[in-house]
Amino acid sequence: MTTSNDARLRPDSLAVHAGRDDLRSLGVHAIPIDLSSTNPLPDVLTGGDAYERLATGGDVGDGSAVYQRLWNPTVARFEEALAQLEGAERAVAFASGMAAVTAVLMAARERRGSHVVALRPLYGGTDHLLATGLLGTETTFVDSVEAVERACRPDTGLVIVETPANPTLELVDLSALVAAAGAAPVLVDNTFATPVLQRPLAHGAALSLHSATKYIGGHGDVVGGVVACDAEWAQALRPVRAITGALAHPLAAYLMHRGLQTLPLRVRAQQAGAEVVARALEAMDGVLEVRYPGLDGCDPAGLVGPGRQMAGPGSMIAVDVGSSERAAALAESVVLFTHAVSLGSVDSLIQHPASLTHRPVAAEAKPHAGVLRLSIGLEDPADLIDDLERALSRSASARPVAAARR
Repeated sequence: MTTSNDARLRPDSLAVHAGRDDLRSLGVHAIPIDLSSTNPLPDVLTGGDAYERLATGGDVGDGSAVYQRLWNPTVARFEEALAQLEGAERAVAFASGMAAVTAVLMAARERRGSHVVALRPLYGGTDHLLATGLLGTETTFVDSVEAVERACRPDTGLVIVETPANPTLELVDLSALVAAAGAAPVLVDNTFATPVLQRPLAHGAALSLHSATKYIGGHGDVVGGVVACDAEWAQALRPVRAITGALAHPLAAYLMHRGLQTLPLRVRAQQAGAEVVARALEAMDGVLEVRYPGLDGCDPAGLVGPGRQMAGPGSMIAVDVGSSERAAALAESVVLFTHAVSLGSVDSLIQHPASLTHRPVAAEAKPHAGVLRLSIGLEDPADLIDDLERALSRSASARPVAAARR
């Protein structure tokens, strides 16, 4: 029988079958949800050995799972599936994307050093966490790959990048970044691209992180995070997760694993709709600029396309309407789009980053007040275009549009 570990399986087949290899032996078809908070111990000595092994980052093996904060089989199945999609040795799942970021920073500090180089723009929560120094890290923020090499030091424990960037969709050449980082490991926030469109480890990154709340869950009903990495990094991340109590809940892991099974179909369908919407936005009155990796000028390094770093442009769009007043009016005037944070759901979302996800970011790194972020769902793109056109018309009187910033 062909299993999900068969190297011949292509990504669409892996998405369906990965992490399910033991289901036949269990006599079930759907992924089981193990909600046990604690587990029976065969004897004191065996239980103690299992506890120590799990608490220090080891696998459960044939021993007891002991306690849900340390390990859970439903979570482990999701981790196995995500690792296979990313082409990684391991994956470690967390209760949220920010819990995942926190664990990586803490593990990197212990493994290599407390200095971090962060290439902006980043997700606002990550940027804010780094800027506060809350975890005992010192961060040097840079705005180019060339600056990364100059910023790295002997105690640089991590280089962090997000590509496509949140919220402005800039793209970063990962191979060039890894070369610039030298000995420092690179963490790529791969949330926007997903493993369907981009596999950072194949370009030399050490870690690929997802807010699995987004495309991986895909339906706006689960919060989680996951990091794909090698076995050594997994060994370092698991104790942090155990100590901080950041393991993903089994039900969340089940929903994220279920989301993987349709991830390639959803990503490609949403991408197709986003390309249509992005081109329509370019022609709309009141729109100064549209940022979308599939548009002319938005991929200057040629990173998007079959066989390249990113297999397709994705389904996130940034649109500049000139002012915060117009952006607010547009966000509040749409009907089919939901005005809400987050992204990657089957329904389309719109939000104003400067007021919401990037509100705590330093002024020099905050997105322009006229920029809105659109996450395109599975609706008919013609209906989304109609909604945006009507909303733009209603918001036209909010304030005169400033000169275009291209």
